[in-house]
Amino acid sequence: MNRVLEAAIERFPIAGAFTIARGSRTEAVVVLATVTDAEGRVGRGECVPYARYGETVESVRDLILAQADAVAAGASRTDLLTVMKPGAARNALDCALFDLEAKQLGRPAWEIAGLTAPQTATTAYTLSLGDPESMEAAARAASARPLLKVKLGGAGDPERIAAVRRGAPDSRLIVDANEAWRAETLEANLAACVAAGVELIEQPLPAGEDELLAAIVRPIPICADESLHDRAGLDALSRRYDAINIKLDKAGGLTEAVMLAHEARARGFSLMIGCMVGTSLAMAPAMLLAHHADYVDLDGPLLLARDRNPALVFEGSLIHPPTPDLWG
Repeated sequence: MNRVLEAAIERFPIAGAFTIARGSRTEAVVVLATVTDAEGRVGRGECVPYARYGETVESVRDLILAQADAVAAGASRTDLLTVMKPGAARNALDCALFDLEAKQLGRPAWEIAGLTAPQTATTAYTLSLGDPESMEAAARAASARPLLKVKLGGAGDPERIAAVRRGAPDSRLIVDANEAWRAETLEANLAACVAAGVELIEQPLPAGEDELLAAIVRPIPICADESLHDRAGLDALSRRYDAINIKLDKAGGLTEAVMLAHEARARGFSLMIGCMVGTSLAMAPAMLLAHHADYVDLDGPLLLARDRNPALVFEGSLIHPPTPDLWG
């Protein structure tokens, strides 16, 4: 096959700071995988390593490069499913191989994936965790956006969500607790979300400590994020969750994500297509699933001070499908 695999660590500044329950950061550090064939065609894929899952940019880069011989010998995307674990490294390599395959065949990636052509989609816009006053101000500044995703952090969340609703009275709201709630605060937090008209709650309890969700009446649909990576985790979600957040960096690439979406739908779960904070290159493969989802959260590039060129085209919260010069 004579394909060459490379991987590089890249940094993109965030506009301001991005803060969730686990901490704050001012830049997105990503890993770029490229696969070049003998004719000089290049496939690219981007991932965002996540410390929550024990990943570092260096470890992810090294996991990608460890597949250099296999890629040179012709390893396929489906081969990766058995030789690499789900996670950021497999995502970058899977997406690079997808991009290369599209270029080699002269066919769009969505067609190769067995999907319908991607369409424009409305993304959620994320409000970082802060005190109620700052979050109300951020909500007011973003109040023209139709869908806001509110990062929460545990103590004080009822006040935060009420403040956001004051700042953005007409926006649809989803909230993401990033595992920060506990059994003793769940009822009060749910009540605050009901009062604010929240329509979806992501990962309220820690993964592995979410059994309580099966025993309560859920007045708002609950979406699994950290509790689910790939298809292997679906059984454990039974009766606990109403929706799942599919992120390519968790699933380990578009190949697995497409199969996960199909199986989750068959089991009755609603779908969110989500992301880490990365560039348009990381969002582009996920856009192939966006119009199959109930919620789209692919605002990573909107949170950056600069993006790649070429990049996805955003009109407010509306995302246009990727062009072939970006990916796929």
